[in-house]
Amino acid sequence: MIRSIAINRNYLKGINEKKMVLIADSGSSKTDWVLTDGKNKKILFNTIGYNPYFLDAENIYNSISSTLAEKFNTSIVNKVFFYGAGCSNIGKVNIVHQALAKCFSNSKIQVGHDMLAAARALLGNQPGFVAIIGTGSNTCIYNGNKIEKNIDSLGYLLGDEGSGCHIGKKIVRDFMRGYLPASLDYGFRKTYLLKNEEIFDRMYNGSLPNRFLAGFCKFAHTHKNNPYVKKIVKECFNEFFDNLVCQYPVHKKLSFNCVGSVGFIFKEQLLNTAKSHGMTVGKIIASPITGLVDYHLKH
Repeated sequence: MIRSIAINRNYLKGINEKKMVLIADSGSSKTDWVLTDGKNKKILFNTIGYNPYFLDAENIYNSISSTLAEKFNTSIVNKVFFYGAGCSNIGKVNIVHQALAKCFSNSKIQVGHDMLAAARALLGNQPGFVAIIGTGSNTCIYNGNKIEKNIDSLGYLLGDEGSGCHIGKKIVRDFMRGYLPASLDYGFRKTYLLKNEEIFDRMYNGSLPNRFLAGFCKFAHTHKNNPYVKKIVKECFNEFFDNLVCQYPVHKKLSFNCVGSVGFIFKEQLLNTAKSHGMTVGKIIASPITGLVDYHLKH
């Protein structure tokens, strides 16, 4: 079990400082960090997400140093395994690596894609099909060691079907056009107190527009038994399967395994959608961090 606790530096006394490992899973909205000695101590921390498509190295460093690095002495960490959304090419990996190297100067640092984190958390060293459905979405075929094939999700502007951003975008679009059912329209206005021009401003002039749009998925969660919301979620999941799952020729031969808050919240609908597209279902979990820690401790 991984504990999330408020700690002071005295809590870490007695740990062999040469063996501390920091493991991170970062989405676009939040990052889960686990500090472990490889044995009994596993301590969970949370910060915002660090997607290098939206944050540069300096911003990532400033955030980590003012939040995570305030909670323990970073010099006790000698290995960092960081998996993040957006860490899909060498340029973006280098942005994150630069920030981490500045924060954890005594550490060996590895930066990988969050898709690989999902695969290792869900399947360990076994091959199979893996999906992420959180703020964004993604899929891959995993061979038990590395990602063998991946259809580019294309991000929130062009893709990310099935994601919190996709669901939120459909809901806010219908609100702005006056298409929401009356009961939901009233609840939406009361919850967010937003006018159309304010939404436009946040989307086109504000920072992190993907996180802004994904925030409206919380409204879907609150009203997930409403027929309109069920319809929207079903549409989004069908688009996810049509574009990011069924395009793999072997998909029906593999079980569907998924990690992410949105997939977990709407688990029942996701199960039904997978079955309707001819796939059996394996694991559906909210977060990869526990499985990811187990993977690194075993390997």
